[in-house]
Amino acid sequence: MLIRSIAIASLLASAAANAADWQPPRMPWGDPDLQGIWTTATTTYLVRPEELKSLVLTEKQAAYIEEKGEEALADIDNLPEGDLQAGENVGGYNAAWLDPGTRVLRVRGEPRSSIIVDPEDGQIPYTLWGRAQFYWKAGRMMMRHNNPEERPNGERCTVGFGSTGGPPMLPVLYNNNYQFVQSKDTIFILVEMNHNVRTIRMNADPLPQALRPWLGDSIGHWEGDTLVVRTTQFHPQQSLRLAIKHQLLMAPDSVVEERFTRINENEIVYAFSVTDESLYKQPWRGEMTLRATEGPIYEYACHEGNYALPNILSGARQEEES
Repeated sequence: MLIRSIAIASLLASAAANAADWQPPRMPWGDPDLQGIWTTATTTYLVRPEELKSLVLTEKQAAYIEEKGEEALADIDNLPEGDLQAGENVGGYNAAWLDPGTRVLRVRGEPRSSIIVDPEDGQIPYTLWGRAQFYWKAGRMMMRHNNPEERPNGERCTVGFGSTGGPPMLPVLYNNNYQFVQSKDTIFILVEMNHNVRTIRMNADPLPQALRPWLGDSIGHWEGDTLVVRTTQFHPQQSLRLAIKHQLLMAPDSVVEERFTRINENEIVYAFSVTDESLYKQPWRGEMTLRATEGPIYEYACHEGNYALPNILSGARQEEES
């Protein structure tokens, strides 16, 4: 056992030394090369489940969570025999259309119970006012059917569900891929979900306050080998971000700072903080790993805005008449 322990320790030390010596590939002008297709797919949610008290999971806990995730995904296709009851819930996607990830989030090899790392409880630290605003806006979004601009952005095909386009860029049930395209003055991030393209302007001045792009105004710079991006001036209709794996409220002037650090050929450590004194008791931080994945990214042809949204609105009008 002693010899085995010494051997394992030696291997870990060697791996750590190799990681410390690794240097990222570089663009012709010298900046680290972040180009490629990356995925955020993971079974780990933004906030920590109440039954898990620590950020770092044991390997046994990680294996259990992954096993339960596989069972839940397989169970989606276990439909009852016979015809489904008319007028009742007929379900959503079957498993073939979903790609939520099969592994828990690991950052530098460490299994995590939540994306949020600060506060320590793994929860979004809303103020009382911020939490009230979240529930008020979420209730209106899900219950009002007479104003298309109050429906979820995913239904409207403006941006992807939740905060998949970001920032922060958070995983959802499928289409968790991103393609980075890099030039000296601009970095583009193609978001698979809803085929949005986020533009990061390097060492640039902020846009005029009247301009509020979808996905905000992102300005980047390099700190050593880390890309640092500050984003604010979000579109006001992007404040409430609802998805199955995360639900959060931001504001047009919330500030997101992201840090992208490529640590090997296949991983980028992605860290972010969200600051807004009007909504949160403190800034909150998260960490993820962007993992290299095969491409290409195919067009996400969103059709909800052409079919689902008109049907929701017309169905509500018929319900009002009955």
